[in-house]
Amino acid sequence: MLNFFALKKIGWAIFTVLFVIVLNFFLFRILPGDPARAGIRDPRLTQEAQQQIRERFGLDKPVINCFESLNPPRLGSCAINPLQTQFFVYIKNLLSGELGISYHTNRPVFDMLRERLWNTVLLIGAGQILSIIVGMALGIVAAWRARTAIDYSALIGSLTAWSLPTFWLGIILLFWGSHNLSLPVGGKLTPGASFPNSWGYVHDALLHMLLPTLTYTIIFVGEYMLIMRSTLLDVLSEDYILTAKAKGLKTFQILKDHALQNAMLPMVTIIALNLGFTVAGAIQIETVFSWPGLGGAIFEAVGRRDYPMLQGAFLLIAVAVVFANLLAELLYSYLDPRIRTET
Repeated sequence: MLNFFALKKIGWAIFTVLFVIVLNFFLFRILPGDPARAGIRDPRLTQEAQQQIRERFGLDKPVINCFESLNPPRLGSCAINPLQTQFFVYIKNLLSGELGISYHTNRPVFDMLRERLWNTVLLIGAGQILSIIVGMALGIVAAWRARTAIDYSALIGSLTAWSLPTFWLGIILLFWGSHNLSLPVGGKLTPGASFPNSWGYVHDALLHMLLPTLTYTIIFVGEYMLIMRSTLLDVLSEDYILTAKAKGLKTFQILKDHALQNAMLPMVTIIALNLGFTVAGAIQIETVFSWPGLGGAIFEAVGRRDYPMLQGAFLLIAVAVVFANLLAELLYSYLDPRIRTET
């Protein structure tokens, strides 16, 4: 059964998501300009055509106040049913899994996000797993061999990788990989290619994934290494670690049974946050490599002023970050039971 600590954290997460839903609705309705003209930028649009677009996307209805369309407003009467205002229609659509219609493609936003989300999880998920494994391993080795050549080399390499601009590293790897290794320069699959079997499809997709995944891994491995090293150094300076060494325990046993569990708390935080933002995709990486993911969709929607697409993407990102933080807090309570009694 869930304890009080977990129920409280879940309750706060649900409250935060509800707040984000309301904020996400009003955020795109306080932007200046006419959404009908912003979404379809055609100077030849007549007033009648603009009105049809507003009716098509529900922009002709009041935002939340049913008195808006009365002139002058009259207390006790509404021009339309209050449940037909934009806000209540938005909430009703959310409950039924609808996120609106894209201004640019005239397709449901939910379908477009679902298609792009899988590509992002496939690409960035692989990069996250690799960067976590390599970064933690380097951090453990550097902390155990502190102030040695191994430690200094790992520090210099991690700081360099962490400070590299993402788009610059992506461009460098793109030119290097395409010139020296004949790797694809963009996209998810080779345009116009036909695959005789599923292995051919997978092989082609893996070749396209290699460079953007490597870019993502290099950028994040430095962050994980530095945090793991710093945290583990603090833990290794504790008295109980000295006692374990004095008892003659092996290095692996000291790390596994005494040090790593306490050193994992900050790592859980940063991993959970990065996993939450992974849903947004690495916009710069997906743009450089023309990867058809969520980050690329956001970049395209910004240029096209596709507000429904942006609204749906931002909501998805916010919900992912909230629940990633919830997961981190629940893992905290598992790794350190004292947290449950302090909050």
